[in-house]
Formats: sequence, C-alpha cells, structure tokens
Amino acid sequence: MSKNNFLIIMAGGVGTRFWPFSRQSFPKQFHDILGTGRTLIQQTADRFDGICPKENIYVVASPEYFEIIKEQLPFLTNDQILLEPSRRNTAPCIAYAGFKIGKINPDANIVVAPADHIILKEEEFKRRINIALEFSKENDVLVTLGIKPTRPDTGYGYIQFDDSDQTELKKVRTFTEKPNLELAEMFLTSGDYVWNGGIFIWSLKAINAAFDMYLPEVADAFRIAQKHFYTEKEKEALESAYPRCRSISIDNGIMEKAENVYVVLSDIGWSDLGTWKSVYENSEKDEVNNVIDAKTMLFDVEDCIIKTPKHKLVVINDLKGYIVAEFDDVLMICKKDDEQKVKEFVAKAESYGKKFV
Repeated sequence: MSKNNFLIIMAGGVGTRFWPFSRQSFPKQFHDILGTGRTLIQQTADRFDGICPKENIYVVASPEYFEIIKEQLPFLTNDQILLEPSRRNTAPCIAYAGFKIGKINPDANIVVAPADHIILKEEEFKRRINIALEFSKENDVLVTLGIKPTRPDTGYGYIQFDDSDQTELKKVRTFTEKPNLELAEMFLTSGDYVWNGGIFIWSLKAINAAFDMYLPEVADAFRIAQKHFYTEKEKEALESAYPRCRSISIDNGIMEKAENVYVVLSDIGWSDLGTWKSVYENSEKDEVNNVIDAKTMLFDVEDCIIKTPKHKLVVINDLKGYIVAEFDDVLMICKKDDEQKVKEFVAKAESYGKKFV
C-alpha cells in the first residue's frame, strides 16, 4: 500500500430516484440499502482497505452532511471532509479535492469513487484498481473502470474502446453519455462498448494538466484558493472559487475530450443502485421473487420490493410487480415498471412541504 495512494469519495448527491428513502436531508449514500449492516458510504471506504491509507481518504459533500459523515466514518479528520459551498457537478468537486491533496502531496496517485455504488466482487475490484494505479503512477493517463453491459440501459454513459491490444488496459475511442435506446442496443451488440462506472484513477499531475487544458477556469479558481487550504480561511476561499466554476461533470468537461484516456475492463458485480429496480435486481429474493425488508403478511404477492419500517406490520393481498416503500412520513406504492415517475412524485411532494423531499 503506497503512501501516495489517495481516495476521493464523492458524497454530495441526493439520489432522487430512490425516494422516499433518499432525501435531501438524508440521501441514499448514508443508508444501509441492502441490509448488510454497513451504509453505502461505509462500504465504499471499506473496499479500499489495503489500497489506500485511511488518512488519505477524502470525502466531498455538502455542509449539511458533515455530521452524518463524521458519525459514519469516524476515522476522518475535519480536514478530510471537504464541504462544497454549492453543487457544481463532479468536475469542480474533483478539482477541489485534487488541489487540497496536492498541497500536502504533489506526487499523489488518486482514485475517485462515488459514495453510493455497490461492488459485489470486492477482491476482483481491488485487483482492477491496483492495475489502474500502477499504470497511472508511471504514465500521463486518465483511467476509468468499464463495466460490461448486461442490457441496453439508456441511463448510463458508454465507452467505446480499442480492442486491438490484448492487455487489460484499453485505449478509449469515444464516450457517449446516456444514448437513446436504439444506440444503446447497437452498443450492446457491437461488443466493444462498456458502461462508464464513474470510478476514475489518475495521478495528480495528469488530472491537473487535463484541468489546465480543458477547464482552465476551474483550475485557476482552485489554484488561487489552494494557498488557504488547511487554514481557517479555506471556507472563505471556496466561497470565492465556486462561483467561478460552471456546473459540469468530469465526463463532459474532460474525459470526452482528452486523448490520453484508458479503460480497465471490469467484471466486478457493479451497480450504481440508482433506482428501485436496481435495488431489486441486486437483492436476495424469496421463492416468488419478492424482495422484502419489512415485517409482512403477504397473500398472493409476487415480484415486488417491499421496504418499510420494521415496527409496522404490512399486510398486502394480490399484488404483482410493485414497489411498496415507506420512510419518514412518506409511503409510496408504485409499479416497478413505472419507477421513472419517481422524480415526478418528488416534484409534486415538494408542494406538501420540504420535509417530504
């Protein structure tokens, strides 16, 4: 385990599609969604044991999540919890963390990971991360993990890779963000596309050079702020830096444009748990394909996901293919096939009061 290995966990998202469990005040990364005994952000930190020293783990989030992060990851110091004054998507988030790490270790080799993904094959995941870290340590490259697609999903980004080299690292040809169904089906059939798993590996030198080339205003903003990092003036410096950054993802801002991008093909049991259906797919099911995290009496109920408070008895008769979810004063009953409507539900629920969203 190298002292130059660092981990940036991005934990600022709200996860609207997993409402009513994921709320602005308590989003999904802080929940134990699959009943493992560890929340998603705890599992994210756990899987880097042996790869990255705990003192080299940084979490980027909104100020309202500071206490939750301290409670769930108590080994973090205050300086390891980076609080964004406003949400500007992933590029400014990554730049802030990179410049903060760079102040103490300009030789850093960095992994960037979302806080709310699951990895079922953890040993294989570690192997793939180590392959990427070894490559990024010695080369001016930007690396991402590519997940073999299992369906023509239009909610993911796709990476086309050059398959002429038989190594585990492939040169990236193109990025395509959230294609339509026809394109997604074509990508799946072609065999030379993978899902963008949103996990990135690079040296600090390589990512800073990419920011200077493709998002210079972001690089300039944080380079100016950097002299105040780890001081009492950091918050003030950030409040000056963030308005200078447009809201843009690292994918759109850098990865789609850079020429030095590589992908490590990875079969790691990955899911971003972005929707109720993805939670259903990644959970254990009973003999009639129900996923149950509740105290229930069920009669002729099949192919449902039921997640409700354990102190309540839920009685259901004659229901097939539904989501039944209750959390903190909201009960949602929705067809699994209509889960795309959850964002509409959230927008409507806001009219009943902020506490419901």
